[in-house]
Order: sequence, then structure tokens, then C-alpha cells
Amino acid sequence: MKRTRLPRSFGRTKPPSPDRLARELFLGFVKTHILYHASKEAVCGVGLAEELANHGYRLSPGTLYPTLHALAAAGYLRCLPELHEGRRRKSYRITKSGLWALSEARKRLRELVEEVLENE
Repeated sequence: MKRTRLPRSFGRTKPPSPDRLARELFLGFVKTHILYHASKEAVCGVGLAEELANHGYRLSPGTLYPTLHALAAAGYLRCLPELHEGRRRKSYRITKSGLWALSEARKRLRELVEEVLENE
């Protein structure tokens, strides 16, 4: 029977870079933030970019719009095409599934934040 040699890297995973890890964590918060604002009123990409910039976060269109599309594809947002100043624009509203997801995210976020910040 012939033995198969496994690559040296087999079983080892390279940890993500600090930038990549921060980006992954940040995107989870951004998704929750988007759902929150979409629960209050219809939102659009430009408005969300400005809102996040007010908090000191800059998202490129290449990050923000795919995130909005993914939330809509998952059924958490409903896309509402409209005309604004003669231009087509997509706005988004939260769905019932999105409200449920936001509620769950709030519960879990509250629990984790309380634990992480308990000695602050």
C-alpha cells in the first residue's frame, strides 16, 4: 500500500492578519448598524456611508454596497428602487426577518459587551 504524504502545512491554519480580523469584526457591527437604521427609516448607501463617517468609520462603496446586497439577498432588507432628483437610487427597509435578526443581534451583542467590559 502506497503512503500518501501530506503537505507540511496540513492541520495548521494561518491566523488572519490583524487588519483582516479587525475588518471581519467591524463588518459584523456594520451589518447590525445598517439593520438598526433600516428599522427606523428607509436607508440608502450614500446616507449610510455618511452616518458611519460621523462615527469615524469610512467604508468604500466596494464594501458597503455588497453588504447591502447580501442583507437583501438574505431577506433582512427589502430593496425599494426610487427616483431621487432625477436619478435612480435604491433605498432599503428592514423586513420581518431583519427585525428578528436585529433583535437577536442586540441580545447577543449586549451579553458579549457586558462580559468584555465588566471590569472597565
